[in-house]
Amino acid sequence: MKKSLLIFCFISISCTLFAQTKKIVADRIIATVGDKIILKSEIDNNISDMQRQGIEVPVNGKCLLLEQALGMKALVLQAELDSIPVTEEEINAEIDNKIRYFISYYGSKDIVEQIAGKSIFQLKEDFRQTFREQKLAQGERDKIVADVRITPKEVEAFYAAIPKDSLHFYESELEIGEIVIYPKPSRELEQYAIDQLKEYKKEVEDGSKKFETLATLYTDDPGSKDNGGRYEINRNEKQWDPIFLAKAFSLKDGQISSVFKTKFGYHIIQMVSKNGDDAVIRHILKIPQVSSIQVNEAKAELDTIRNKIISGTFGFGQAVSKYSEDENSKFTGGRIPAKNGSTFLTIDQLDKDLVLMLKDLKVGEYSQPTEFTDDRGKKGVRIVEIITKTEPHRENLKDDYDKVAQRALEDKKNGVLEDWFTKKVSGFYIKIADDYKSCPELKKWETNTATAQN
Repeated sequence: MKKSLLIFCFISISCTLFAQTKKIVADRIIATVGDKIILKSEIDNNISDMQRQGIEVPVNGKCLLLEQALGMKALVLQAELDSIPVTEEEINAEIDNKIRYFISYYGSKDIVEQIAGKSIFQLKEDFRQTFREQKLAQGERDKIVADVRITPKEVEAFYAAIPKDSLHFYESELEIGEIVIYPKPSRELEQYAIDQLKEYKKEVEDGSKKFETLATLYTDDPGSKDNGGRYEINRNEKQWDPIFLAKAFSLKDGQISSVFKTKFGYHIIQMVSKNGDDAVIRHILKIPQVSSIQVNEAKAELDTIRNKIISGTFGFGQAVSKYSEDENSKFTGGRIPAKNGSTFLTIDQLDKDLVLMLKDLKVGEYSQPTEFTDDRGKKGVRIVEIITKTEPHRENLKDDYDKVAQRALEDKKNGVLEDWFTKKVSGFYIKIADDYKSCPELKKWETNTATAQN
């Protein structure tokens, strides 16, 4: 079994929309582990999915994928024997994330249902067993490798074994800290935003304007401006503001909410349609403008904070905790996170205004308070610090020890997993179709195999 394929098996299971909709002709069982079956369609759909994503499929791709599926089923069997806990809440959360991905990728729930030829509810039920097995396999894998640790000598040995021409090349990476203050609009400008939304609501309700037209013209939400303020939401989705969700699901079809406030600004919502925990809504967001007076006040406050940091009155992290209003970096000591959760960023991951702020800044220095507009269209003021900066370089232990150590640890864990399979495989009832028995990757699994019928 290839170690890299094993790791992939536990991190990601193909569960594509096309795989759910493809009509399989003369499908058959090509392998069995205990009471768990593997269908030919599962392997074929994974191959098709890789091709759609532009992933090069190896010549022996079907053999590798079947090897992966056998490992998966073995872990599921053992997880059931070990009573690895998996809750319906966990499975539902995974399914909801997958459905949200499809809706985001294809543009709407209606298009997803049209492509699939099924309702969202039916798709969720189709995915349930797959995600249950994924969680069980991951839980068993975590149990097997729970006590695996790595020593510095093992990291050095792992690094030394990497061919020099295969070492990673890293672009310049930075860790950037920021302290952000959002100037507060005056009460007059807040009231102006509220009055605008009240007028929009009145115009829709008296029939003189359409909600989607007003949203396209006037909303301050860039995410829905081009589609008339339309969103498809689910009551259980965590990325939505709870006040926004509560207000939306309190509405009847066609009803428009009163003006309400969230951390993003002021809103009105129109309920287009509601079905259980799913709904289609339109909304208009107005972000009250801030005047130059409020911006300058925020700059003055940040300048005072900056001077206290430089003088040593308190540290940057303390200042972040006490003063910063940015949710993304508030709990990372001010470090700006990348989408993958890392705090190491390349230049192309930074917004252009931030790049300009860093141009003449050295590691350990603090910028002057500078005005900016965030990705929600909200005006703020920030100071930034370059915490660390690396030059473009080939991977080495001095600069990249943590990254190498993480790969070495995963390699060691996978070795432990390989040993587990070697010891356990003879205890499983295994059945593999004759036309796959020639796969060299499956020799390990033939210890206790029977012949599957074509």
